[in-house]
Amino acid sequence: MDARHLSQRLLRVASYVPEDARLADIGSDHAYLPAYLGLNNQLAFAIAGEVVEGPYQNAVNEIKEEGLNNLIKVRHADGLAAINIEDNINVITICGMGGPLISEILEEGQSKLANHPLLILQPNVGEKQVRNWLLTNSYRIVAEEILSEDHHIYEIIVAKYDKNAFELSAEDLEFGPFLRQQKNKVFVAKWQEELQKIKYVLEEMKKAREFPVAQEQKMLAKIKRIEGILDD
Repeated sequence: MDARHLSQRLLRVASYVPEDARLADIGSDHAYLPAYLGLNNQLAFAIAGEVVEGPYQNAVNEIKEEGLNNLIKVRHADGLAAINIEDNINVITICGMGGPLISEILEEGQSKLANHPLLILQPNVGEKQVRNWLLTNSYRIVAEEILSEDHHIYEIIVAKYDKNAFELSAEDLEFGPFLRQQKNKVFVAKWQEELQKIKYVLEEMKKAREFPVAQEQKMLAKIKRIEGILDD
């Protein structure tokens, strides 16, 4: 993979970035996503933020090799600290991290969200925590996508700031308001696999001398929720 040949996952993320975006890609790694968007004339300006030294240097080299230094600034910074208010960022992408870390980055960088940028988030796990953060911080989910690539399942969550009150049900938070309605093959496969894992753990727990009843009740409740969504 390089800036001219993105993974399917990053191509789908790129598809949600509006034209002439002022983008901050946080945890940018090699900066493939902003470089791809720059090469395809979709950016007005971009920041590639990376806290780890090795990936930061990779990003610097990638942007230089593609001749994008005037368009994309690579910054060695932790989370949204890569953004300056005068950058006028209107789109933030955070991809390839766990949901808890994405939520933490957004929470710690609240001051950098004053312009209410569009958020395009791709958690590898812990999607519920991301949706919880968005709901708590007045970000309405406007699109979701689930896809499988290289034996991994990825979810993409797109959210816009909305000062009007709105709600997400417990099912929306856990399964995704759009994903649970669309219920495509990847979604079904993900939750069927999760169902099998829980049932296996439950059977193993029953073999224990001290059987944790409270834990069993939680797991049975989750099985019921998943089966309810899949059978709906």
